[in-house]
Amino acid sequence: MRTEQSEFARNLPEPSMSIQLYDTLTRKVKPLQTTDGKRLGYYCCGPTVWGPSHIGNFRTFVVNDVMRRVLEIAGMRPQFVRNITDVEDKTIQNSQAAGIPLRRFTDRLVEHFHNDCRALNLLPPDVEPRATDHIQDQLDLLRLLIDQGYAYQSGDGSIYYRVAAFKSYGRLARLNPQELETQTTTSGGTRNLADEYDRDTVTDFALWKAHRPEDGDSSWDSSWGRGRPGWHLECSAMSMKYLGDTIDLHSGGEDLCFPHHENEIAQSEAATGKRFAKHWFHTAHLLVEGKKMSKSLGNYYTLGDLL
Repeated sequence: MRTEQSEFARNLPEPSMSIQLYDTLTRKVKPLQTTDGKRLGYYCCGPTVWGPSHIGNFRTFVVNDVMRRVLEIAGMRPQFVRNITDVEDKTIQNSQAAGIPLRRFTDRLVEHFHNDCRALNLLPPDVEPRATDHIQDQLDLLRLLIDQGYAYQSGDGSIYYRVAAFKSYGRLARLNPQELETQTTTSGGTRNLADEYDRDTVTDFALWKAHRPEDGDSSWDSSWGRGRPGWHLECSAMSMKYLGDTIDLHSGGEDLCFPHHENEIAQSEAATGKRFAKHWFHTAHLLVEGKKMSKSLGNYYTLGDLL
């Protein structure tokens, strides 16, 4: 989904300042710079719509909305892309449990999310791609990774990224690939359910998941058999489609640093041979009684709860 330039952006003054921002990758404060000297390509990982977004999620989106406004005031003309993840393990599981097709299930939650965004006065993104609308883009990226030796098909038909082939894997989260045992834990300390499939090495992650009976109709045809994309593949394909091979600014919650953003770097740079993101911007968690707010912990509140 594309939107016209916001009224806020149309009424801004001429450029008046430069922006310095902490970069997660280098652990340094750096100036933000546009690649083309015209617009700053800005990608934010949006909601995964398997349930209503809680106010911990919205902390990230509010912070990114403020950042976007600052960038517009500074004259950097951000091209702001925030995706919607509408296919992954939990969206499929919950739609199957509800007994309704995946798209109808996620449409309701997307509408709920948009209503909450309006209530918080968040500016709509310039582009809001949905993963299920970009399956072919993901398959094209998958073909590149297989052809270049970074991906392989396992016995169950799923396709995995060969982490050992990407020598700089782990630099964003400061991981040593030789010591990395599994990706079952995220950088936020929560269990990662996205990669529970057979693979050659425990560090490898799923790019394409072969269809299983419990997936129902939530699958697509490909050259490698019917299946669905892995969570990480989605953001690489969508960000490159709308912002090019190199993003000026990539953001998301701190729990996405690993494995999601680490995997985005690996698959994107392996496919293009170019730097994926020039600047990484991660927001800290909203805490509840000293713990991260999350759906899995059951300690979360929605905007509706507060209202």
